[in-house]
Amino acid sequence: MSPLPHDNRFPSCLTVPTLHVCLVSSQAMAKVKTPKRSGASSSPYERPSKSAAAAAAKNNVFKFNTNVGQHILKNPGVSDAIVEKAFLKPTDTVLEVGPGTGNLTVRILERAKKCICVELDPRMAAEVTKRVQGTPEQKKLEVMLGDVIKTELPAFDVCISNTPYQISSPLVFKLLAMPNPPRTSVLMFQREFALRLTARPGETLYCRLSVNAQFWAKITHIMKVGKNNFRPPPQVESSVVRIEPKIGKDRPNISWDEWDGVLRVCFVRKNKTLRANWLGTKEVVNMVERNYRTWCAMNGVAVDESIVEDGDDAAGDDVDMEADAGPDAMAVDEDEEVPDFFKEQQQQSGVPKTKSKRKKTRVHELVREKIRKVLEDVTELADKRAGKCDETDFLRLLHAFNEEGIHFS
Repeated sequence: MSPLPHDNRFPSCLTVPTLHVCLVSSQAMAKVKTPKRSGASSSPYERPSKSAAAAAAKNNVFKFNTNVGQHILKNPGVSDAIVEKAFLKPTDTVLEVGPGTGNLTVRILERAKKCICVELDPRMAAEVTKRVQGTPEQKKLEVMLGDVIKTELPAFDVCISNTPYQISSPLVFKLLAMPNPPRTSVLMFQREFALRLTARPGETLYCRLSVNAQFWAKITHIMKVGKNNFRPPPQVESSVVRIEPKIGKDRPNISWDEWDGVLRVCFVRKNKTLRANWLGTKEVVNMVERNYRTWCAMNGVAVDESIVEDGDDAAGDDVDMEADAGPDAMAVDEDEEVPDFFKEQQQQSGVPKTKSKRKKTRVHELVREKIRKVLEDVTELADKRAGKCDETDFLRLLHAFNEEGIHFS
């Protein structure tokens, strides 16, 4: 086979480069004609470019406000478990506090008759409304815009909430104080708060919150939830609890204000003795005296306003707090001996704290003696610490004070 004739006008060394240049040009033209949208990669497994990530962030409608507890629960498994543990009935009306983007809401609507969402952020309220728009669940959803603590709530059967942690305590006691509390509440809280709700006497986290909540409801820890289940992740771990208020014969038939008033003083310092908490702080004794005077005025009982001479003031107003507290008591500054709720009242009134120059009266001494009698003679709880007392101890204490004409509000 003879070789092809060679044309001297076109040197062979130029043929291949010419074809190569044409090929590159055609590829470049193809790229210009078919630009990729939003800088998307050709493979789903490629990491998006920085420009794509920046564009996505720019197009993100929501910037979550963590200052009001906007940590959206993103794990569908946790959302399903929370709704499952509420044991919803098809006839139930559910209150959801802080629905966010509606991850819990859509699951509630599948099982309940109606869902009432209370949302503080108008953006979130619009988002959860839009999420069910055009679906059968749209008629079952009602969104209330506002602060749930300050809002008058309609009747509902169950409360489910990924609770903003800043309102954990107010929300619990708002639900428990309702004339007709919900049948059950399944609420997400910060882990430590949840453990305080369920703590028992003698445990480290046992406090006034523990006594108050368990006095009015049965509280069960359901599950732990890690911080990575939220967007954006909070700085603390979380837990879900179920709260079932006591109803009917099981519901305590006493005043909430009376009960909480006693606990406030008992837990001024839970590791100090009750004697130190009640008789070692002048503000507490003065408060009890005011309450006793009010009770006397309402019941027509005369009080002795005569001044006590210095020599008659054998008891004095101060108890040796350090000696009374024992080796396991908390070390605190002198100013911290004043209960927090007295400090709040002082700040609200705008009156600076000054040393009292009021002379002691007989009624003041009478009140001190009544407190001593209740603690030492009647209940024999003077040397016991609030952190070790149970519900029965506090009930005995309240009953004994009421018998002496001392009430709380």
